[in-house]
Amino acid sequence: MGPFNVAVIGYGFAGRCFHSYLVGLTPGLKLHGIASRDPQTRERIVRDRGCIAYESLEDALADEVVDLVVLASPSVVHCAQAVAALDAGKHVVTDKIMCLSLEECDQMLAAAERNKKLLTVFQNRRWDGDYLTVKHLMQSGELGSVRWMELAWQGFGAWGGWRGAAAMGGGRFFDLGAHLVDQLLTLQNSPAESVYCRLRRDYDGSDIDSEALIVVTFANGATGIADLSGMSALSKPRFRVHGSRATFVKYGLDPQEKAMIAGDIDSAVEPPENYGLLHDGKNERKITTLPGRWRSFYENVAEHLAGNAPIAVPLADSRAGMQVIEAALKSAATGEVVRL
Repeated sequence: MGPFNVAVIGYGFAGRCFHSYLVGLTPGLKLHGIASRDPQTRERIVRDRGCIAYESLEDALADEVVDLVVLASPSVVHCAQAVAALDAGKHVVTDKIMCLSLEECDQMLAAAERNKKLLTVFQNRRWDGDYLTVKHLMQSGELGSVRWMELAWQGFGAWGGWRGAAAMGGGRFFDLGAHLVDQLLTLQNSPAESVYCRLRRDYDGSDIDSEALIVVTFANGATGIADLSGMSALSKPRFRVHGSRATFVKYGLDPQEKAMIAGDIDSAVEPPENYGLLHDGKNERKITTLPGRWRSFYENVAEHLAGNAPIAVPLADSRAGMQVIEAALKSAATGEVVRL
């Protein structure tokens, strides 16, 4: 079967540098069209990507040859657009964050179920090299039983565009928090039991979050922390993992994004100075970072649509992540721990 025709909705940073680029590299998928309401952007789409430039989501949904719709649009419209696409008989990939509430999540899941179509979320950072390295250390037993895990993603300054507006679903809490919560839940592989969150909005002239600390306790007794900051010029480690046998600490971001923006994701190489350190209480050694591979997300989508593989990011995972996100918002508003 295939190739499956793909329509990307939106040609901002995510639509341009992530989704249309990765779809174009994927065997079994064909970048058929991209939607933008801006006439100049549509001209650039035709020139840069050589595909159809739709004026709207509705135009893409009316195209009978489109099999899969990718939502690279502002987070606030993901639910409405996903439901419309699913009801139009299209498979759907949404960028993260999937949506802005558990109620919206359930609406999307119901639409996927009644139309018997694929709905999945772009959790490309399950294929980050650092995440894969931590996962390997846990599975190999080198860390022992992991009881405490801290994931941080930090920078300095408020974002602009729609990501700089809280009403649009902007801010690091939704954008990067969706990745870190997903990584915590999939690495621990134990149900989340409670959530505490401290969230601040301390920017002058912007209403998005400046700091967000999410603490998750798991059924197996472990603790997971996602630390998101836009007021940290010096970042914490990207991963700090405490196990019964060893501790692992790693700084730096996965190099794939920078390489992809430059036009060649396959050229991404982790510099040795960013390799993590594993310490067993007596000895310390560098751990070579496993190579990341964001290509794998859309390759899996293509294989799934062809009937050859289970989907790598199932809806149960996405709903579990949204449950934690919603509980974190409630905790931040009340100052209380929220039990799931």
